[in-house]
Amino acid sequence: MVALTGVSHAQDPHFSQFYANPLYLNPALAGSALTPRLTMNYRNQWPSLDANFVTYGASYDQYMPSINSGIGISFMTDRAGQGVLVSGGVSALYSYRLKLNREMFVNFGVKASFFQGRLDWNSLTFGDQYDPIRGLVFETEETPPSSTSKSIVDFSAGAVYTFKDIFFGGVAVDHITQPSNGFYDDKLSKLHMKVTVHAGAVIDLRNKRYRGASYDRITVSPNIIYQQQQNFQQINFGVYLNKNPFVLGMWYRHDVTNADAIIALLGFQYKNLKFGYSYDITISKLQNATGGAHEISLGYTFDTGSQYRSRRTRLDAIPSPSF
Repeated sequence: MVALTGVSHAQDPHFSQFYANPLYLNPALAGSALTPRLTMNYRNQWPSLDANFVTYGASYDQYMPSINSGIGISFMTDRAGQGVLVSGGVSALYSYRLKLNREMFVNFGVKASFFQGRLDWNSLTFGDQYDPIRGLVFETEETPPSSTSKSIVDFSAGAVYTFKDIFFGGVAVDHITQPSNGFYDDKLSKLHMKVTVHAGAVIDLRNKRYRGASYDRITVSPNIIYQQQQNFQQINFGVYLNKNPFVLGMWYRHDVTNADAIIALLGFQYKNLKFGYSYDITISKLQNATGGAHEISLGYTFDTGSQYRSRRTRLDAIPSPSF
């Protein structure tokens, strides 16, 4: 892997199946399914390149009706450049559901995270090691960091508003304290604050009122997500078509100045299990050289039987998409 020196600023890993990784999208979504929920995510970005990005995630969350709260725990590992840079961590989440009236709710959530990054310095090559004719022949004069591992503590917060089982919208702020994440003690490298705004609706094509999953329901769900981190901005908008047990999705991703990708999704959900596959079709100047991105999600909600029924008589899950 070739490296250039200078000040660098990291950006977070991103997922195309936003709602299949709800605790990563917004901490206020902890416990949003009401029943205990387990999710697993895998993303391979730019598989045709050696310097690809592979991200793994897993999380568990559940709602606690006795205190109107949700709790969750999540794990994530991100590998860049064939493992030259590896980061991973664990997060603990808490959310509180505030009932405004019979049809409107607001969820508030917070997240505390511990992350550790590791740099494989010996796998890096620098510009001063190359001879125009002979290739890689010189020793670098770059000074390695005193430590090739870095640990940080991070905090996030968010809120989600829901109206009936029709409309939802939220905002999340990650890296509130903007911790330093550089391997050099220069105080210039930091994890910049990331702001996420997301909103959508669930439109029932049969114009019926449902409580919970119904296998004869057909819905269309338009959605939009905007994210900003330092000078990087990204907007995603798309639509889901849900006819149980299948979900079809199509998204368009734009970085405000240039088109990036079209995302195609196929999902399957039956009873407590759901599975999703999406592919990012690159439409930027990189075109097909990167191989796009493959993403897989797997989710399972646990059947709580009659445990919550009496308490959930007038309580619906947040009507966000499955993927």
